[in-house]
Amino acid sequence: MTFTSFNFLIFFPVVVILYNIVPAKWRIWFLLVASYFFYMNLQPVYALLLVAVTGFTYFSTRSIDMSDKEKTKKRMMRWGIILVLLPLLFFKYFAFINNAISDALVSSGLSLGLPKIELLLPVGISFYTFMAIGYIIDVYNEEVECEKNIASVGLFLSFFPLVLSGPIERAGNMFPQFAKMQSSKYSDLVKGAKLMMWGYFMKLCVADRLGIYVDAVFNNIANHNGTTLAFASVLYPFQVYADLGGYSLIAMGVARCLGFAVIPNFRRPFFATSMSEFWRRWHMSLIQWLTDYIYTPLSFILRGWKIWGIVAALMLTFLISGIWHGAALTFIVWGLVQGVYLSIEAMMQGKRSKFEKKHGLGEKWWYKLVCCIVVFVLFAFSQIFGRCANLQDASDVIGKIFMQHGPLFLDVTTLGYALTCLAILFIIDFRDEFLPNRFRLFESRYIVVRWLSYVAVIMLILSFGVLDSGQFIYFQF
Repeated sequence: MTFTSFNFLIFFPVVVILYNIVPAKWRIWFLLVASYFFYMNLQPVYALLLVAVTGFTYFSTRSIDMSDKEKTKKRMMRWGIILVLLPLLFFKYFAFINNAISDALVSSGLSLGLPKIELLLPVGISFYTFMAIGYIIDVYNEEVECEKNIASVGLFLSFFPLVLSGPIERAGNMFPQFAKMQSSKYSDLVKGAKLMMWGYFMKLCVADRLGIYVDAVFNNIANHNGTTLAFASVLYPFQVYADLGGYSLIAMGVARCLGFAVIPNFRRPFFATSMSEFWRRWHMSLIQWLTDYIYTPLSFILRGWKIWGIVAALMLTFLISGIWHGAALTFIVWGLVQGVYLSIEAMMQGKRSKFEKKHGLGEKWWYKLVCCIVVFVLFAFSQIFGRCANLQDASDVIGKIFMQHGPLFLDVTTLGYALTCLAILFIIDFRDEFLPNRFRLFESRYIVVRWLSYVAVIMLILSFGVLDSGQFIYFQF
């Protein structure tokens, strides 16, 4: 079951209705059962893995909380993190390492006949693992109180709006809301429905329409020239933004309909004028997690290295980010490229600030536009590694972009629908970024404007949306 499936359109309203009927003291158990039912409709057997991670998380945090000795607390934290990480490391990286060793032995003539292994990655494991680790560390650092109710811990890690692709929530935000389990308010239902509607537009009309063209090009690299590959490379970041951004809005909307406020995941990233600002706007829950639990401790440890300590911390943080995204050399390169971008920017920050101040560029619209374009081009280039199946394909794409120009491959109908919807998304993002209190549609004070906006978006989804229950890109991570 996914957010775009017909089953979910039945499941979700039933859950909302029953949640508000069930007595408050039983709501946490009701949502826990509903969340596991949702997850098991995708991968039943891997629900046992989610139970195991929940158990490791619960008992490690309880042990930390009950211990009076710092040494014991630290040991239990480390064991908790190791036990929570083991399933992710096994399912996501064991096959990659095994096959890499096998290939290396074959190429050196020392083959031992090791079998190739392919494991089905449990959906959502990267997300709920990071949530569990963050909770364990927060309990150790006494930033949140240890939750004694195992149902709350279980719901935190399995909450059906978040379990598949985030946002990567924090215990400090969710546990206080789980403790209240208030009934849904009318304002929650309205706000949630609006978030879901726009999320479905982003996913079905923008991401999935763009995906038809992008997949047709990247799945047949040998048959396309550099001009077409460059165009597809420009479209792919928009596809990912609309896909994961759309998922995040739907997740936020579903949670809000139940009365829960979930942290946002995107904030108009393509209006960023620097790479550091871009990463404060893109997949914010992941970047904040990496900042809090990886970058900040590393930069503190390496503070004696001054600017080079920052560089090392950035490189290691984004290397981990690349590895988190996938067990492939392409994602490792992708992470290192991001680390290089941010490291160069950190080293040049002082000179850039002086240059901007000297020439009065800070408020020049054309300068901001140039910066946005540069940031987008750099990110789009890095995404070639994220999209290609292997380094050879990525090398072929980059080589063709620079060396093999030709006529652009056009799928007029698909691109027409996709670019029309992308333009609408861009206009709304532009309005929210620069004119936040003007030209309101969903939030208009005039009921006619609001309802015409709802009807228009629904008609766009039904007319231009790809209604085939396609999966979200980040399910693979």
